[in-house]
Amino acid sequence: MKITCLFAVLMLSAAAFAADVESGPKAGEKVTSLKVHAVIGAIEDKEVDYAAERKEKPTVYVFVQADLFSRPIARYLKVLDKAVSDIGKDSYVVAVWLTDDKDKTKAYLPLANKSLQFTATALTYSLDGKTGPADWAINDRAHVTTIVVKSGKVVESIAYVSTNDTDVPKVEELLKKAVE
Repeated sequence: MKITCLFAVLMLSAAAFAADVESGPKAGEKVTSLKVHAVIGAIEDKEVDYAAERKEKPTVYVFVQADLFSRPIARYLKVLDKAVSDIGKDSYVVAVWLTDDKDKTKAYLPLANKSLQFTATALTYSLDGKTGPADWAINDRAHVTTIVVKSGKVVESIAYVSTNDTDVPKVEELLKKAVE
């Protein structure tokens, strides 16, 4: 009985910890510069400010802690790519790898794209390393931070300590409302 109670308390504590992670700018805030090295997508093999490039267009920015990238995160990105592609209306996903090993990431992202075959997703890495751009307030405890943007302003930021494709419908719904 005591072991069962202890297990239940530990599970509730872990769930509360996972739910308390905040990451990304607040809803309503204007997005700031996002300087990345674009590897795959509409822009390839050059440094770009994707926030300036996307301007008023509906965009889902996904910040991925590179050292925590996994199959469930890959599946999340693949299903999100399809959802954004289906929505259309110039919607796009910009996935930003947060890493200090830029050379390894630059070599890896084309392989990931070959496997996942994105159609509406840019694969990039942050020029600011593992912490990402300071103005974007990315929490390193979040494995993935997803930020839905419309007209240059944040609709919502969602931090995930663990994610998979079952989290896509919420993002899809936010984007659909933003483009309507």
